[in-house]
Amino acid sequence: MQMKTKLIWALALSFGYACQTAPTTKKASLDGDIKGLTDSVVFISGLHDDPAKSDTVPVKDGKFHWSGTVTDPRKIFIGTSRQYMEMFMENADVKVSGNMDSFYYSKVTGSPAQDEYMAFQGSVKDIEEGQSPLYQQLHNAKDEKVKAELENRIDSFRMARRARIKDYIRQHNTSPVSVALLADMAVMGEYANIDSLYKLLDPKARQTVSGQKLGERLVVMKRSALGQSIKDFTQNDLDGKPVKISDFKGKYLFVDFWASWCGPCRAENPNVLKAYNQFKGKNFEVLGVSLDSDGEKWKEAVRKDGMPWKQISDLKGYNNEISEYYGIQAIPSSFLLDTNGVIIAKDLRGTALHTKLSEILQ
Repeated sequence: MQMKTKLIWALALSFGYACQTAPTTKKASLDGDIKGLTDSVVFISGLHDDPAKSDTVPVKDGKFHWSGTVTDPRKIFIGTSRQYMEMFMENADVKVSGNMDSFYYSKVTGSPAQDEYMAFQGSVKDIEEGQSPLYQQLHNAKDEKVKAELENRIDSFRMARRARIKDYIRQHNTSPVSVALLADMAVMGEYANIDSLYKLLDPKARQTVSGQKLGERLVVMKRSALGQSIKDFTQNDLDGKPVKISDFKGKYLFVDFWASWCGPCRAENPNVLKAYNQFKGKNFEVLGVSLDSDGEKWKEAVRKDGMPWKQISDLKGYNNEISEYYGIQAIPSSFLLDTNGVIIAKDLRGTALHTKLSEILQ
């Protein structure tokens, strides 16, 4: 590429058409002005093609500055010691302004991709406004029928949002916003659904760094697609004895990924316990896979939450071998296996778990 560029400029000079300086790639700059930000630094991730790399940027009087280049427009995250926000960054002069009381909703200017994203957000505002109060109602609900009804309503809003995303991708199949929306869905989505939307993207969008990462994510997601047989892993239980997933073959098995430090997991544990007590005599078992790194905290949580089923872990946190193989990026997460170890459902929570178990075990 470098040799080709020199040749072009040599030819141009010979005809007298060249400028005095060669063109340069547009740089990216990010300037923040957040009132009430007292931290000495902010952390910015997503700017680099290596997802493990992040930037620590100094802050003075609520202001911070970063400059460099980004390979393609993509979503980034800016974190303080207490809050974070997400936005789209590209090779442009971008400014972020806001207040720490509403940091997540800070105003971003100078990024066309961000403008596009905000336009999409506006197009689904009615869905968000309809869905949001239902979560609080669900949290307060005591009656199981009421819970089931609320979960169905929430799911209907979720499906409506997915339909609009699908339409958006069809109409904007080269957009970095489309890639980012799919990447968000791929955190805990079902492979077939995400793959079908991924195929709607223009090849140019798939070939961007963000698009390639999404493609790599799909390869991992396919391992836990519905209809796939679970890989046989061995990890130690609470007493340090090895347990194989294949030990449960011949039974319906609910594989529950959780951790003692995960609030939503602990909140869901009573629901799993209720399902276990209801169906344990009907060829059904539960296997907990803990993403803990502290053995004592793991054991204490099992005791406190009264979970009588088998628990296993390699105490490597999010680097748990099973979790890594299946690309678990958020918990609680779960697989429901049939008697042959085939995945027949995923991420069942609340009344959805009881409904599915009733369907197959009664």
